[in-house]
Amino acid sequence: MNTAYLSLGSNIGDRLDMLQEAVRIVMNHEDLQVSRISSIYETAPVGFTDQASFLNMVIEVQSDLSAVKILSICLETEQVLGRIREFRWGPRCIDLDILLYNDENMESENLIIPHPRMHERGFVLVPLLELNPNLNHPITGVPFRQYGEEQKEGVHLWKTFDGVDAFVHSEN
Repeated sequence: MNTAYLSLGSNIGDRLDMLQEAVRIVMNHEDLQVSRISSIYETAPVGFTDQASFLNMVIEVQSDLSAVKILSICLETEQVLGRIREFRWGPRCIDLDILLYNDENMESENLIIPHPRMHERGFVLVPLLELNPNLNHPITGVPFRQYGEEQKEGVHLWKTFDGVDAFVHSEN
């Protein structure tokens, strides 16, 4: 069984509802099991900063699927929820990225694991470290908590849920 960590973010519309719908879609896939979710964090935008704040979270999934197949499910989920890619780092109703897949290091035309900028992004590191504070970067071997200490600015706890079921069944 493979373990993958997925980052989810939204800054258009009902941000919490978008995150919940994305997790529902992922967990309803017959070949994926959402084993844990982080709290929800509100974060300032990165890159293109003239946009609304994001809600971000990380989920841990278990699966026998390859990373490429999980990426396909992430992209399908974005499409189902109406994501339109207008420009890099622009506003989005939903964004799903694979951060880690086991301890693997892989690079293809459409997928780089570990996510190439994750160690620079507090909105990824803070929720990831909430789920697993002992993770190390698969390439450098550096504990992610060392990167995370430098990346906490602009990341604020927004809401915590008592597990996956409580999250997907909560009323806004």
